[in-house]
Amino acid sequence: MIKTIDRFVLKSFIIPFLLTFVVVLFVLMMQFVWKYVDDLVGKGLEWYLVLQLLFFVSLTMIPLALPLAMLLSSNMAFGNLAERYELTALKSSGISLNRIIRPVFILTIFISVGAFYYSNYLSPIINLKQSALLYDITHQKPSIDIREGVFYKGIENFTIKTSHKSKNGKWMYDLMIYDHSQRLGNVKILLAKKGIMEVTADERFLLFTLYDGHSYEEVQQSNKKSEYKPMLRSNFVRQVIRMDLSDFKMVRSDEKLFKDSYQMLNVKQLLAERDTEQFEINKKYELVMNELTHNIFENKQRNFDVQQPNDTMPKPLYINTDIFLKKLQPQQRSYLFENTLNIIRNNEALSRSSAEEVRMRKETVASYGIEYHKKFTLSFACLVLFFIGAPLGAIIKKGGLGMPVVISVGFFLIFYVLSIVGEKSAKESAMTAAEGAWLASVVLMPVGIFLTYKATRDSILFDMDAYINFFKKLVKKA
Repeated sequence: MIKTIDRFVLKSFIIPFLLTFVVVLFVLMMQFVWKYVDDLVGKGLEWYLVLQLLFFVSLTMIPLALPLAMLLSSNMAFGNLAERYELTALKSSGISLNRIIRPVFILTIFISVGAFYYSNYLSPIINLKQSALLYDITHQKPSIDIREGVFYKGIENFTIKTSHKSKNGKWMYDLMIYDHSQRLGNVKILLAKKGIMEVTADERFLLFTLYDGHSYEEVQQSNKKSEYKPMLRSNFVRQVIRMDLSDFKMVRSDEKLFKDSYQMLNVKQLLAERDTEQFEINKKYELVMNELTHNIFENKQRNFDVQQPNDTMPKPLYINTDIFLKKLQPQQRSYLFENTLNIIRNNEALSRSSAEEVRMRKETVASYGIEYHKKFTLSFACLVLFFIGAPLGAIIKKGGLGMPVVISVGFFLIFYVLSIVGEKSAKESAMTAAEGAWLASVVLMPVGIFLTYKATRDSILFDMDAYINFFKKLVKKA
């Protein structure tokens, strides 16, 4: 009997979970597509490269989609059970809500453990491949698109304009081509009544075959100050221009260039990189303090030598400045002030540059720390959001895609906003990396405990009279 109930509850949960997970993943992918649509369209990319990028993106979105799918599916599943009075029937047979939830809770634990291993071992590899491919695509030049009446500058060393194009786009009429291959400016221009554009078989060059035209070229003279600038004009019946298309080829970057980013590291590597950055910060502090101390005391001794250059006795560390300045000649006093100002400016510049470097390194340390804790918060967030969704569905007793979606999205937005606030605060040193990464889970965990308590007690969550009576009792006791 119990095993039958467990299978029934699991089936009621797994189907909504898979459906919501796919839908959420699809929505997040569409968000990515809209963000990078300008980088994907008009570049002549091979279809398999686009599919490969979308595949990697879908895998990188799993850590964000999984908690939302867990929240939404648990709310829908137990809301459906409560709405159809199946949850009531199970409770009337003597089975508690905790026992009903237990098989789904065990499944959630397995999902959470799997999420940790995915985030720690697979996610860094996928992020590396996705980042490298996305970089190559975004830096890929758009495919050749010469429009009528518009100067096209996409091909290096050439500017092309045509008044009219044929329907197939190969034949062009009233062509004007500026040739900048000599790197001397607009010294050569070709005009043709018509021309045909073709790409070589190896796709390395673009061939422009021009018909019935002429060219103008300024003749470079050795005497650049001469007022006369002769021009060479030539007519042609047919002329072929070869343009290099090597910049339009898809060049894959070495993935090793991206491997040091914090998103491409596992837990062990993140700890090692964080400790290395922290060691560099401490080393920088020590070097700056030593250099500042050296600059101050060495120049102080040099300034004291202005008055007594031949004195071999040890110089005092502190002197009376009024007496010291009165004994100096005007020229010596001027030198002293100028030298002191230089010391201050140099130390200020050193302090500013060092402070900026330390700030950037601290931000890097925070990024490593946040990513380290996020490997664990993903798994914990699945459990927290499950304990919000499941009891909430049992209390509200509404299934389907209506009320559960609205409530789940609301809680997830709270979770997402708190996560972003925690990460930004940690990077700005307002919080530690652990506090920033765990902020959302810690805030929502009491909500899950409260909802679970209310559901197990069959309390009416939105019964305002119950809350009013509770506060009245508190006031009377006070």
